[in-house]
Amino acid sequence: MSRLPTILTALLLLTAACPAQQDNLDGRYANGVVAVVEDKVITVEDLRREIGPRVPAVQQMSRNEKEFNERLAVIQEETIQELIDRAVVVKEFRKGDGEEGETRSVPASYIDNAISEELITRFDNDRSKFLGFLKAMGYTMREYRQKVEEDMIYGFMRGQQRKSANIVSPAKVERFYAENRDRFYQEAQVKLALIALNRKPGETDADLSARAAAVTARARAGEDFAKLAEEVSDDSKKSQGGDWGWQKSSDLKDDFSGPLFKLPKGGVADPVLMPDAAYILKAEDTKAGGIQPLSEARPEIERILSGMMARDAEERWLERLRRNAYIRIY
Repeated sequence: MSRLPTILTALLLLTAACPAQQDNLDGRYANGVVAVVEDKVITVEDLRREIGPRVPAVQQMSRNEKEFNERLAVIQEETIQELIDRAVVVKEFRKGDGEEGETRSVPASYIDNAISEELITRFDNDRSKFLGFLKAMGYTMREYRQKVEEDMIYGFMRGQQRKSANIVSPAKVERFYAENRDRFYQEAQVKLALIALNRKPGETDADLSARAAAVTARARAGEDFAKLAEEVSDDSKKSQGGDWGWQKSSDLKDDFSGPLFKLPKGGVADPVLMPDAAYILKAEDTKAGGIQPLSEARPEIERILSGMMARDAEERWLERLRRNAYIRIY
């Protein structure tokens, strides 16, 4: 489905919810200029264009007009900074490492391919919808191609900076684990296998209980539970042998968690009778609750630290670019 109606709706909502006299941007930026970064001018219309698609979410989160305006003001400031950062990053890319006067750019074929992909994924390969989007957003084709190129540059350059800082030493992992042990508390878990026997029309509790007891007896006698599930279960996981994977007590109804978490590994509970069905539960495996050992927590810690280091490296890089650029915010 095309996202064009959503985009156009966002723009209409922006106009309706915060016209010029309400968003105060024209009053704040009397000359229509928000900032200048080197030779790039960021205008009020640039700012409104970026904010527009975010307005519906802000409206949903806001309980009243005052809260909406406060949230919108925060988004305005964040967007201004992002537009400034985008400009300094593009400048950094353009200067490249070549001889003086040589600038880098994204090959035209890359931009063509990106727009062609957008035409398919966002506009159902309907050029008239795409042109309607450009008109609604106030873009000429040349301006939109420039935006697509700058989006590609911005994403690529930020990704390069984040990748350069993702090596986490074992010492950092161990220190983080020691300082954040409570963060790695893990509830007790059971690897659940389940057989569901749906109640047949007119079937009484006694009849359903008897049918479930017979299946439970077969499971306890040593029959392969997975094959038994494939044979008799009415559950959606029957083709997977009734395998529901690892479950925490908090993930399950009390009717299930009560008997299930009393079982030893390999144990089968008495049938759980419900209005719609009877359920036979097996604990394929168990994990005791408590603090995860470092060996289990290590992958998660490495992911956390890698993300933190990448964000820190990116922010230091952006700060350096900001310091070395001419930036004036009005």
